[in-house]
Amino acid sequence: MAPTQTTEKSDQNDLLQFSSFYLDGTLCGINIAQVQEINDDLNLTKVPLSPEYVMGIMNLRGQIVTIINLSMKIGFVPSEIGPKSRVVITSSKGEFIGLLVDQVTEVITVSHQQIANPPANIKGAQGKFFEGVFHTSNNELMALLNVEVVLDDES
Repeated sequence: MAPTQTTEKSDQNDLLQFSSFYLDGTLCGINIAQVQEINDDLNLTKVPLSPEYVMGIMNLRGQIVTIINLSMKIGFVPSEIGPKSRVVITSSKGEFIGLLVDQVTEVITVSHQQIANPPANIKGAQGKFFEGVFHTSNNELMALLNVEVVLDDES
């Protein structure tokens, strides 16, 4: 009977990919499976009487997308729109939501074993917004956002 190569297959299944970006100087990531696209169109229409973290809405190929200031939503210094700003489009509860970030970097692949529990707070933000943390290959700490908790109306 030939030996099976389950270890190689399980190692592949153990890998996760995160789209990484900066918020207020902090490296953060979102599971790539939750990212619909990354957009540099920052033409927003203001929404009267919306929460302070809602920057506005945009039309994305016929879909209305609410854009939130992710830094403000999680308790960091609010992001300002600049030349490197991007909108990470994600989906929550059947609705497209755009997350304004300061700068998108790269897709990072990690294994489950590399991810540690998040601290109680990261740069003043509540730990409930984060699924975990890990050290990148250049020894930078990356905080992994829990998108559903961030986008929950009660957060």
